[in-house]
Amino acid sequence: MLRKLISIQSFSKEENKTADEIERFLQERQIKTYRKLNNIWAYNKHFDTAKPTLLLNSHHDTVKPNSGYTRNPYDAEIEDGKLFGLGSNDAGGCLVSLIATFLYFYDQEELAYNICLATTAEEEISGNYGLECVIPDLGELEFAIVGEPTQMNLAIAERGLLVLDCTVTGKAGHAAREEGDNAIYKALKDIEWFRNYQFSKVSEVFGPLKMTVTIINAGSQHNVVPATCVFTVDVRVTDAYTNEEVLKIIRTNVDCEVTPRSIRLKPSSIDKAHPLVQSGIKLGRTTYGSPTTSDQALLSIPSVKVGPGDSARSHMADEYVYVHEIGEGIELYISMLKPVINGK
Repeated sequence: MLRKLISIQSFSKEENKTADEIERFLQERQIKTYRKLNNIWAYNKHFDTAKPTLLLNSHHDTVKPNSGYTRNPYDAEIEDGKLFGLGSNDAGGCLVSLIATFLYFYDQEELAYNICLATTAEEEISGNYGLECVIPDLGELEFAIVGEPTQMNLAIAERGLLVLDCTVTGKAGHAAREEGDNAIYKALKDIEWFRNYQFSKVSEVFGPLKMTVTIINAGSQHNVVPATCVFTVDVRVTDAYTNEEVLKIIRTNVDCEVTPRSIRLKPSSIDKAHPLVQSGIKLGRTTYGSPTTSDQALLSIPSVKVGPGDSARSHMADEYVYVHEIGEGIELYISMLKPVINGK
């Protein structure tokens, strides 16, 4: 199945054909599917509304291949145990492993949890028409596994992301005279605050929250005092705060106008004592905090990010996943879920 998916171009917002393939694959196995745009989801055969539901989620969109490719990115060739191709590692290996896990539990009776499998679009661009748009359709969810390449280790927390556009307003004047109000000089105070401020709460997983000024734009010519200075701040929010709390603290302490591009990409976490995490630890998996964002940021329930493959291979030229990683991933997903889903 993964080789078939790799052979189909599925850039973000263009995933209709991989959605068709996933839909066909499940329906051929007599599984009822639901579809919204390019998102496909299904439930276990003996779904019981009286039981809580866990979510198995991964994405089938890809980035565009970078210029360093030496292979056809859509030729799903296997060499020396490596399955090459665009999206093989991010996140095709995770996706098919979670589908196999769903199939394993699909027709089992007397499970402690229902299972919802959601294969979604637009993850690579944090788009509005992927997981986020179908969450209301999935029903009430208790917790989630989000499939991303982690070498099957457990990302029990993920940083959120705020990108802030900050505007400082001064007054134009001639640089040769004592006139005007230099917006660059006014901005320096706020930039220095972003550089040095320490938030009082420190995450046990990530440590301090991190803010970095990354872009500055001001001025039009050498002899004009700039009337505006605009700068951008990249804020990596830890699980110690919500995005809204961080934004409020920032606005209280700076004079510039602060406009977030989005507050959707929230920090997320799951208690280390959660049965799913403890089950993974017993299988020898380690826990860590992920600095990168995924669809986990769109969930408001406890979630763990875990999957076969290696994040270091994501978006690289000649992307690949080891075939054995997929087999091991399926086994570990099933072994990790068994004591939880069987209520033992």
